[in-house]
Amino acid sequence: MSALKDKHIILGISGGIAAYKSVSLLRLLRKAGAEVQVVITPHGKEFITPVTLSSLSGNPVVSEFFTANTGEWHSHVDLGLWADAMVIAPATASTIAKMANGVADNMLITTYLSAKEKVFVAPAMDLDMFAHPSTRRNLATLRADGVEIIEPEAGELASGLVGKGRMEEPERIFDVLENYFAEGEHLKGKKILITAGPTYENIDPVRFIGNYSSGKMGFALAGRAASLGAEVVLVAGPVELPVPGSDRIRRIDVVSAAQMMAACEEHFDTADIAILCAAVADYRPAACSDHKIKREGREELTLSLVRNPDIAATLGARKRPGQVVVGFALETDHEIENARAKAARKNMDWIVLNSLRDPEAGFRKDTNKITMICAATGEAVPFPAKSKADVAADILDCIKD
Repeated sequence: MSALKDKHIILGISGGIAAYKSVSLLRLLRKAGAEVQVVITPHGKEFITPVTLSSLSGNPVVSEFFTANTGEWHSHVDLGLWADAMVIAPATASTIAKMANGVADNMLITTYLSAKEKVFVAPAMDLDMFAHPSTRRNLATLRADGVEIIEPEAGELASGLVGKGRMEEPERIFDVLENYFAEGEHLKGKKILITAGPTYENIDPVRFIGNYSSGKMGFALAGRAASLGAEVVLVAGPVELPVPGSDRIRRIDVVSAAQMMAACEEHFDTADIAILCAAVADYRPAACSDHKIKREGREELTLSLVRNPDIAATLGARKRPGQVVVGFALETDHEIENARAKAARKNMDWIVLNSLRDPEAGFRKDTNKITMICAATGEAVPFPAKSKADVAADILDCIKD
């Protein structure tokens, strides 16, 4: 029996040539036993007719805020409460931009803004539009808001060009939804402590020692864990990221390694799982000036640095039986050996390895490429480059067992 049986699914369709694929997705969902409500944009109706969609779904298609001839109001709020999941396929660049910025000028966007359920988006557009910085920004915003992006394929596009932008095939989108419901909330009842972002160590009131961590990986982990039912404490360094949309996430903002250590120590004992994703500064200035250090009269400035507390080692040393600690290792050489040694030294159960030699991994990227290393067996499982949202899912899948 499909995990989608008796689930309520909103299928959002926006105005792109890939709308024809939505018919196949609708058929797959109905065959699996899901009840489907189609919400289509006015431009979407230029590519696929509501009659076709209504016949296949068994429900009237919703497009406008009210029915013109009867005045019947279509409640986007009621739809959001009814649904178990919402999938928008295809999602054009315009629809993605409106979602990211809350431009509620059609029924599909107002339904999305009212959605309490998990939302999936399958982009479809020409390769230049998909690669444009504004689209990348908008997709990053949606990911940070907890939306799962089903990455498009590379291939021949409607323009005749070849590149990334083709909407993922309906069978693959169906599998994503099936897997989501099959997993259910397997972390329900679990408490997870996650650290994210950099730490800044002040030199004076305007300068600091820091690093390039964006916090995106830790925030993606928090969003994914919350969607699987966990109660998350997210200890975030100084980053400009919104909390993924869930009331299951409690965010604690810190700046320095000492502040992050204090927050972790406060919440570690009640956590079932700790995922230490933050890039914590190893050293801090021995003294912080209480006024801005001027360069006049100085040819050189020498800083004396002292070691910061080792959060991973401290928490690993006090880990109780049954508690799981996951660390991260960013390496430049002898990656596997160094990561295994770090896991053993700090009493971690798993370590997530990144290599700075890989252009698809590292700081300030929307993608990551990891190798999961199990401390108990030494097994190293490499994964291909994926969005950080998908990487978060892989990490949590590995450690759940």
